[in-house]
Amino acid sequence: MPKPLKRLFLVTDISFLIYWAITALVAVNLLGIPQDWLFRDYSDPNIVAWNWSFMPLDILASISGLLAVRMAGTGGNWRQVALISMVLTFCAGFMAVSFWTFQASFDALWWAANLFLMLWPLLMFRRVLKD
Repeated sequence: MPKPLKRLFLVTDISFLIYWAITALVAVNLLGIPQDWLFRDYSDPNIVAWNWSFMPLDILASISGLLAVRMAGTGGNWRQVALISMVLTFCAGFMAVSFWTFQASFDALWWAANLFLMLWPLLMFRRVLKD
């Protein structure tokens, strides 16, 4: 596995796990996060449900990405697992950007994070297939 790809997987997949750990702690009031760090309408039950609907997708992307890194480290056939993770990661970013577009809501931090989730898999997809 090329080093840049490995770094992208590690950053993305560890970030997914951290995000969901923090989100869970906020949900049970064990962690106070300033309101201006949260996305628009964070306390709206429909938005909360929308956000949590990403959790299975993000966790599957994270598990498969970390598995691909591990498989590459042990000489296994990591490419198929990496491609699955990359598709899931792209979908997570694309769904979020689509939602915020339909909502006509722009927050630079949330957009940057989700555009990152969309773009790096697209840029690296060919490299995974080619190597």
